Amino acid sequence: MIDKQVPTPAEAVADIGDGAAVMIGGFGEAGSPIELIHALIDQGASGLTVVNNNAGSGEVGLAALLKSGQVSKLICSFPKSAGSSVFPELYRDGRIELELVPQGTLAERIRAGGAGIPAFFTPTTVGTSLEEGKERRTFDGRDYVMELGLTADFALIRCSHADCHGNLVYNKTARNFGPIMATAASTTVAQAANIVVVGELDPEVVVTPGIFVDRVVQVENPAHESDLVARGEVYP
Repeated sequence: MIDKQVPTPAEAVADIGDGAAVMIGGFGEAGSPIELIHALIDQGASGLTVVNNNAGSGEVGLAALLKSGQVSKLICSFPKSAGSSVFPELYRDGRIELELVPQGTLAERIRAGGAGIPAFFTPTTVGTSLEEGKERRTFDGRDYVMELGLTADFALIRCSHADCHGNLVYNKTARNFGPIMATAASTTVAQAANIVVVGELDPEVVVTPGIFVDRVVQVENPAHESDLVARGEVYP
């Protein structure tokens, strides 16, 4: 089996190129891979399309990546959440494109992409502005809108435990978008607070099998977005 460990977050994201599509895990701060995001800021790739549930808070993590000017398009559900100030300014100034997707639809688009399903129908956006330009069909007397599956070049996710083969275990609600994003990306990078020897993880609690993970980097005591924001920290 392949040892998928890399020594640093910087090396884990080194080959993310300009124009790449990058899925970033997290539901608010839960499951947000802060250290991988900061490494991507330092790396400098630009023209990125980022898929995330929200748009970050303060000026750290995802919000810092947006502020750096490296993201040209954001695909998300909640671009203006509590503490979100960077994205609204960028959007008002026309410096970033937004594709707004209802949360359940976003999750299903990612899951479908990972499962090789090119499109599916959902009633969620029927009759709203989010239906514009999309196909509508009627099934059993109810209207549905076609949504495309989502895939990406890279996924950056966070877990609590991993082994060197890339098997991942998450901490409670940090198990949000990470598992489906891991299946939908060509290259999945996971930061883990703990990397254990092969065989130590109970197979019954492994959520993401190593087949979906390409790189694992240990980040002990990972940062929490709310703590950084409360201290007024800014990255870089």
